[in-house]
Amino acid sequence: MLSKLLCLLLAATFATLPFSATADEPAATQASVPAYTADGRLILPADYREWVYLSSGLGMSYNPKALASPDPMFDNTFVNPESWRAFQKTGTWPDKTVIALEVRGSSDKGSIIQRGRFQSGEVQGMEVHVKDAARGGWAFYSFDDGTAPAKRIPSGESCYSCHSAHGAVDTTFVQFYPTLLPIAKQHATLSAAYLKDEAERIKSPGN
Repeated sequence: MLSKLLCLLLAATFATLPFSATADEPAATQASVPAYTADGRLILPADYREWVYLSSGLGMSYNPKALASPDPMFDNTFVNPESWRAFQKTGTWPDKTVIALEVRGSSDKGSIIQRGRFQSGEVQGMEVHVKDAARGGWAFYSFDDGTAPAKRIPSGESCYSCHSAHGAVDTTFVQFYPTLLPIAKQHATLSAAYLKDEAERIKSPGN
């Protein structure tokens, strides 16, 4: 296609509790700029679904030993418009980039569908990846309590090392964003780690 959700992706496990907001939960009023509470918690951008859509994944896992789920989850990724426009020009992310990832269930039964799967139900989980130089650079925030402001996930969690070791551009998984990958190639901003992964993948049997 982004920490507890991305860390759980490593194990192919997702939370399944309904994700809902309450009337007294705060929301970011300036969607394109990361906003925080006084104690440093990230406020969920209220209108992230009006941002630029990057891609969706179905049942994705980064763990080669993970078993396929009979009910795979969809993840949908969005980025704030200003950062998307900057990426078009430079092939990389500017400061204050905010990438939002939501997780939803999938179903193979409904309406006239005969095969395949579609997204269904409420949001099951939410995570935001923020680039903020004033706070040390990239950080993950997992919204486990609905839309309540989220604490920064500790930098020692595996999501950070995974993104650093495999992210195509600036520790982000641009390799899963088909509208951005060609731009990164054009601007020669693909990471050495990603290029190494790709070279190894091409050499492996079946590719």
